[in-house]
Amino acid sequence: MKIVVLDGYTENPGDLSWDELGKLGELTVYDRTSLTDESEIIARIGDAEMVYTNKTPISKRVIDACPSMKFISLLATGYNVVDAAYAKEKGIPVTNVPTYGTASVSQYSIALLLEVCHHIGHHSESVHAGNWEKCIDWCYWDYPLIELEGKTMGVIGFGRIGQAEGRIAKALGMKVLAYDLYPNDTGREIAEYVDLDTLYAQSDVITLHCNLTPENTGMINKGSIAKMKDGVILINNARGQLIDEQDVADALNSGKMGAAGLDVVYTEPIRGDNPLLKAKNCIITPHISWAPKESRQRIMDCAVANGKAYIAGAPINVVNK
Repeated sequence: MKIVVLDGYTENPGDLSWDELGKLGELTVYDRTSLTDESEIIARIGDAEMVYTNKTPISKRVIDACPSMKFISLLATGYNVVDAAYAKEKGIPVTNVPTYGTASVSQYSIALLLEVCHHIGHHSESVHAGNWEKCIDWCYWDYPLIELEGKTMGVIGFGRIGQAEGRIAKALGMKVLAYDLYPNDTGREIAEYVDLDTLYAQSDVITLHCNLTPENTGMINKGSIAKMKDGVILINNARGQLIDEQDVADALNSGKMGAAGLDVVYTEPIRGDNPLLKAKNCIITPHISWAPKESRQRIMDCAVANGKAYIAGAPINVVNK
C-alpha cells in the first residue's frame, strides 16, 4: 500500500510524527507540492493508492492521470480543493477531518476580538520602545479601549465553533445573537436565533463561522454593511471569501466599521495589493486559528483513523457519499 502526503509541512513542521500513518503502508511525505503545476501533482501521486492533501488541488485531470488512487483524505475540514463529485463517479471516497478545530478556532476568534478591544500587542511594543519610561503620566493608551460586557455579539454560522465562541462571549457578559440555516436546541441555550437583517442591525460585534458556499460568497459587502451599526467590529477567521475586501476596507476607512480582526483573506498568502493592508483599524494574521499543536495532533489522529477505516473497507468522514 503506497501512501503520499502532498503538502504536509503546515500540518507537521516537525513537532508531530507521521509514524502512525507510516504504519499503514509505504509512506512518502512532501512538505509542499505546487498548487498550479498539475504535472508535478500527478508525478508525486504516481501509483499511490492513498493520497493526503491539505491545499494541493486534486482535479479531474489529476484523478484521471492517477488510476491507482483509490482514497483521498484532506488534512483539513474544507474539501473544495478536491473534485469530490468526480471522485465519487470514479468510486473514490474523499474524507475530511470534521471537528479538530472547535476549541482553537473559537479561542482565536475571541483573541482577535480582545486584541481589537485592547491592542495589547501594540501597547507591549510601545512599552518596550521606551514610551512608558518617558511618559509624564503613570499610564497611557494609544487607542480607545472597549469593554465587552453588555454588548451584543452576532454569530453567523452557529455550528460547533460558533456555539463555542458564543459560550465564551456569554462568559464575558455579552448578549449573543445567532444566524444559522439549522437552528438547534443546543444553540438556543446560548443565543437567540434571528434573521440576518436583525443580526446586522443589533450587533456590536459580528463574527463569521459559516461554511463558504456560492450563496454566501461576499456576503459582507457594501449592502450588508449599510445595515450594520456604526462602529461595528467584524471578526472573520472562517473563510476570506465571505467578505468583499474592498467594501470592508472602505467601511473601515470611512469609520462606518470600527475595526476588523481577520485571520483569513480572499487570496492566501495575502497579496501586496490587498486593500485591507492599508485600511484603518484592521488586524490581519496569517491563517493560524487552526494551528495550535493540540489541534494539529487531532488532525493527525483523524487522518490516521480515516486511513485505517478505508483499509478496513468501511470509510469514515466521507464527504462525497
